[in-house]
Amino acid sequence: MTSKFQAFVSGAVLALIVGWVLHIGRDVLVPAVFGAVVVYIIVGLTHALERVPVVGARLPLQLRYLLSIVVIGFALLAAGYLLIANRDHVIALAPQYQATLLAAAQKVAQLFGIETEPTWATLRQDMLARVNIQVLLGSMLASVSSIAVTVVVVLLYAVFLLVEQHVFDAKLARLSKDPQTLAKLRKVIGDINGRVGAYLALKTLLSLLLGAVSWVVMYYFDLQFAPFWAVLIAVLNFVPYLGSVLGVMFPAIMAIVQFVDPGLVFSLVLALTVVQFLIGNFLDPYVMGNSLNLSPFAILISLAVWSQLWGIPGAFLAVPITAILVIVLSEFAGTRPIAVLLSRDGRL
Repeated sequence: MTSKFQAFVSGAVLALIVGWVLHIGRDVLVPAVFGAVVVYIIVGLTHALERVPVVGARLPLQLRYLLSIVVIGFALLAAGYLLIANRDHVIALAPQYQATLLAAAQKVAQLFGIETEPTWATLRQDMLARVNIQVLLGSMLASVSSIAVTVVVVLLYAVFLLVEQHVFDAKLARLSKDPQTLAKLRKVIGDINGRVGAYLALKTLLSLLLGAVSWVVMYYFDLQFAPFWAVLIAVLNFVPYLGSVLGVMFPAIMAIVQFVDPGLVFSLVLALTVVQFLIGNFLDPYVMGNSLNLSPFAILISLAVWSQLWGIPGAFLAVPITAILVIVLSEFAGTRPIAVLLSRDGRL
């Protein structure tokens, strides 16, 4: 009992130390981890393209890598272009949005019969009239635009990881002279590469599909900046559970400040919700299956933990990092029970 308690205390202390290091080193670690994620997506798409026949043969490996890199690079450049191109337009339309918001607030006041009350006028003057949407949107878009610098760093990490990929196996062979240790290490790395890579590649394809269908819906309703919101919806799809809510909420806020008709806003929100529901509850499970075998409760906990450690980037990385932890923990007798608890069905 004493030895088990000592092991538990030592593990808890080690976990706290690791968490502290991850938190204070997030500015360095987050771009590096995102670089690895980009490599996983590129490799996953490369393997997926292997199943695409061309005149009775398979695409050459180099061509598949090139196509995957072009697709990912184009997606990142398109997202950055949308941020830069829409920034000035959003700021210019901000006064119009503010006027629409004030009109909507007045409609609500009329609905409750308090428009002529002095308290409503005071409330509007003291609160809504002081909300400068132009300044608010400008500062928000400025912070979003700074992501472009991080994207460049992430791409540099990804490029160097891809360059070193062909020598990784040789490095791995020199880590130990014990064949059993090397075999076990290769198995763990192979499981991580296979499961996480497949998850990220398939999730990327489903996110692109979700963004495209959402764009069609928003274009039909003539929602302003529909391409930007479509990209945002596709990106938020990587965040488990919360991403679907935010993917509807942000376009809904845009609809509220753009449209005067509440029925139009409700119809748009309903259509986007239906798209999220159909893809998230039918197509996503059909395509993804149970690729990572993670408990939904474990995903929620990991989402909270990694969001606390690394902020918004942690929310995007929570699922793949947790999957890697489960694979590693399952290989050791002392930590295997933890992996069982984190899994969906207890089978590792």
